[in-house]
Amino acid sequence: MSIKEIRDKSTADLNKEIDSLKEELFTLRFQKATGQLENPLKIREVRKTIARIKTVITERELSEEK
Repeated sequence: MSIKEIRDKSTADLNKEIDSLKEELFTLRFQKATGQLENPLKIREVRKTIARIKTVITERELSEEK
């Protein structure tokens, strides 16, 4: 998910997206532990996407304060 797509979504949608990505991350970690993970780089992608979304949410909160 690109930063432009993230910025176009509402904060409520982004929070839902974070929840679904956290579930996916849990599944990926479980697969890694059991040796079933096919693409280990997927974990990194999901973690970075979560970070991008949280950054946009924080930016919005800070701009509302000013």
